[in-house]
Amino acid sequence: MAREISTHKIGGLSPFELAEPRSLGEAIALLDAREPAVRPMGGGTALMLMMKAGVLRPTRLVNLRRLGLDRLEVDASGALRAGAMVTLRALEVSPVVSKGWPIITRTLRRLSNVRVRNVATVGGHIAHGDPHMDLPPLLSALGATVTIAGPRGERNARVEDLYAGYLETTLARDELITQLVVPPMARRRAAYLKCTTRSADDWPALGMAVVLEGARASIVVSAATDKPTRLAAAEEILAGKTLTDALVAQAAKAAQEIQIDGDLHGSAAYKKHLIGVYLRRAVHEARDARH
Repeated sequence: MAREISTHKIGGLSPFELAEPRSLGEAIALLDAREPAVRPMGGGTALMLMMKAGVLRPTRLVNLRRLGLDRLEVDASGALRAGAMVTLRALEVSPVVSKGWPIITRTLRRLSNVRVRNVATVGGHIAHGDPHMDLPPLLSALGATVTIAGPRGERNARVEDLYAGYLETTLARDELITQLVVPPMARRRAAYLKCTTRSADDWPALGMAVVLEGARASIVVSAATDKPTRLAAAEEILAGKTLTDALVAQAAKAAQEIQIDGDLHGSAAYKKHLIGVYLRRAVHEARDARH
C-alpha cells in the first residue's frame, strides 16, 4: 500500500506534513539527511513537547506506527529483542522482561508516569538524546545494542556509542533505530538508582547504573553529564578485586573527577557529591541483587 501524507495544524503550532509510510524503505525515503525540520516520530511524547515549546518546528513528521516494529521477544541466544515501536509500558509489564531482565522492569516503574509510558516507545526514548533519560545509562551498562536502518542498509551500534552531547546523537537524519537488543543477564547483577529533587518519577538530578559480572564492573552515570558517561576510572579500581567498603569508596572518589554539568535539578557541586553517594549505593545494591 502507498504511504499516506496529510497536512496538520495543532493549536498554535506551524502546519506540518504527517507521513505514514507502510514500509521501512518508504520511511527512510521520506527522511532527509540535509533537513533537520524532517523528523521521524515514535510515540511523540518528547517531540510534541518540543514543538509546543517552539524548540522544534518540523515541516514533516514521519510516523513509524505502521512499520511492524512492535515485536518483543527472546531470540535463540537468550537476548531480548524489542522493536523500536514497543511502548515503554509494554516493556514494563512483559513477563519475559520481568523474568529475564528485572532491572529493566524496576527502572521503568519510576520512569515518568504511566500515561507517558503507555505512549512513549523504546526507539524514541533511546534516540531522543536527552541525558536525563533513565534507560540509556542502564542499557549502556548492560551492553545493549541497537539496529539502525538507513539508505545504505543496516548497521549495529552500542547504545553507549549513540550519544554525542546534549540532545545530540550519532544517528544520521535519514537513519532510524529499528530494534533494541539486550544480552542475557546470565549471572550478571545490576542496579539502577536515580536521585530526583521532586517526585520519585521526575527527571533525575543523577542516574547511576551498575552491572557486575564476575570480577568486572560496568558503571554508567547520566544527568550529571551531557550524555550517558562510562565511569572508566571507577571500573578500573573495582576490576578483579573484592568489593570492600574501602575499595568502593576509592572508586566513588575517582568517579567524581569527571566533567560534571549543573542544571535546574542541581548544581555541579551537588551532583559531584551525588556521584560518590549513588555509586556506593548502586554497587552495594547490585552486589546483593539476584539479577
